[in-house]
Amino acid sequence: MTRFRLTVEFDGRPYMGWQRQPHGPSVQGAIEAAVLAITREPATVTAAGRTDAGVHGEAMSAHVDIARPIDPFRLGEGLNALLRPQPVAILATAAVPDDWHARFSCTGRRYRYRIVNRRAPLALDAGRAWHVRAPIDSDAMAEAARILVGRHDFTTFRSAHCQADSPVRTLDRLSVTRMGQAIDIHADARSFLHHQVRSMVGCLMLVGRGRWSLADMADALNARDRTRLGLNAPPDGLYFAGADYPEPEPHDLAPAVRSSSGTA
Repeated sequence: MTRFRLTVEFDGRPYMGWQRQPHGPSVQGAIEAAVLAITREPATVTAAGRTDAGVHGEAMSAHVDIARPIDPFRLGEGLNALLRPQPVAILATAAVPDDWHARFSCTGRRYRYRIVNRRAPLALDAGRAWHVRAPIDSDAMAEAARILVGRHDFTTFRSAHCQADSPVRTLDRLSVTRMGQAIDIHADARSFLHHQVRSMVGCLMLVGRGRWSLADMADALNARDRTRLGLNAPPDGLYFAGADYPEPEPHDLAPAVRSSSGTA
């Protein structure tokens, strides 16, 4: 039995989320079906985190155990061939130690939230960013974000359906940067509560639109009350950006697709 690490990119729009669902398609289910087709073995693909319906993945880490001998590169190639035309791609594969676990070995998770601030509709980014037509003060958002960094009780920013034992989390980074019409929000922590990132972004937007002050943001955090949440951002702009692990990258990490020279 060999444990393989997979780095997965996906467009979340056609799926009910990462986790396998009885009532609709999932990213996990799509990859597991491809593994079954290659190996004739039922297998569970375990990820560093879960994503909701419509949330995307830039570099989701996952692992799968396979009994059949197979080269990591060929596994990645086979999975990508079987996943087409679904918007799921295996970016890299690697054989890892048996005790390496995509979820429990993870020491940090990174999310990115994309906002496009312009009057015109989104022709290329529809469903992949939050489209906000009204003017946004991104500097005010950045100042408000600093209030949330650190160790806090994030009950206000936690879904009512969150199953975490504690609402206390340490937010290592919450940054807001703007380049032209694009606003990127980066959130880093060891772990997040259900809907925490979208809830924080929604409240930052209220500050950016001038509907909340910095004091309102602080009051919402200190209230520790979900009813004090001002706004939950849509899933369109949220991306699982990456996962961190204490071990160095495996030496046999191989790209799932060999690049060829040429221009697009």
